[in-house]
Amino acid sequence: MLTGSLPFQGSNRHETMTQIMKAKLGMPQFLSPEAQSLLRVLFKRNPANRLGSGPEGVREIQRHEFFASIDWGALYRKEMQPPFKPAVTRQEDTFLLRLRVHITHATRYELCGWYMEVRDSPGVPASANAHELFRGFSFVAPNINEELGMATNNNNGAPRVPPLSGQPAPTNPINKKIKPNNISDEYELLEVIGRGSFSVCRRCLHRASRTEYAVKIIDKKSKSDCLEEIEILLRYGTHPNIITLRDVYEDDRSVYLVTELLRGGELLDKLLRQRYLSEREAAAVFHVVASTVQYLHKSGVVHRDLKPSNLLYASQSCKPETLRIVDFGFSKQLRTANGLLMTPCYTASFVAPEVLKRQGYDASCDVWALGVILYTMLSG
Repeated sequence: MLTGSLPFQGSNRHETMTQIMKAKLGMPQFLSPEAQSLLRVLFKRNPANRLGSGPEGVREIQRHEFFASIDWGALYRKEMQPPFKPAVTRQEDTFLLRLRVHITHATRYELCGWYMEVRDSPGVPASANAHELFRGFSFVAPNINEELGMATNNNNGAPRVPPLSGQPAPTNPINKKIKPNNISDEYELLEVIGRGSFSVCRRCLHRASRTEYAVKIIDKKSKSDCLEEIEILLRYGTHPNIITLRDVYEDDRSVYLVTELLRGGELLDKLLRQRYLSEREAAAVFHVVASTVQYLHKSGVVHRDLKPSNLLYASQSCKPETLRIVDFGFSKQLRTANGLLMTPCYTASFVAPEVLKRQGYDASCDVWALGVILYTMLSG
């Protein structure tokens, strides 16, 4: 958010992972000393040394000097002034804000053949390949050490659990949440609004109430284990900044998760429009996300795939408090005594170094990803 770029990004996935493991963090000098200090304590390769990983969690981050000007109580009560207010001097200025526009050369918007200069904007023009900046891919990589040239005797794939219908209903209460009828009986499936590694997301319409929702359709051939994601959403989806799960359906090919429809778009889209955020706005966004991650960690949940494209605004106002964390497909509830995870699940540019070492990792991997998100918001 601060820089508009990723802190570690090579020409290919192997080079990116090598940078995450070994490279020194490049710090843009235009950032304030407070912002540089915060980024350095978030990017500690030892998870135990990262700010926010201590016993006080996110409160350690809140007390950092980068947030010295923020009254957290006033922010919670929505009493703080917005970081940027566009100047409106003509009627067509408001007309411009209501239109769907396309960025063109020389910071101009093309509107049906008309060109209007952007006279008041906090951002700068996006580069030609801006749409590819964060569009990596997420995956489970059991043989990640081989990609880094390390010896490994691991098997070819991570353990897979049986599909939902293969779980005995008496011992698995999640099955009671799966509706026996076909999803098309209650919902009309509409256009595709997003795609993931193992799923596609569509807008859908509830036939009885005519209310719009979103449905995540998971291909069971690609990813058969949906129980963990469903259980996490059912348990923690009542949090105001976690996406809410409404219904679950299953057929022979797919599992359908019906959720609230988030109309504000991704934080990624906002970054592509503005390139980067002001430090004040980035701090407000970061507070919401970090507080939600703290809630998950206290509940024993590790997300493992935090990134701007998994942070969506519920409304088109794009206010920080409307952010939702989505896509819990890689998430895991810590159940072991030592609280360690072994399977490398990640998006390449956001993965913590301990995940790549395959020696066990914990919830601190999410703190590293928070550092990457903050760096991106600030640097552009």
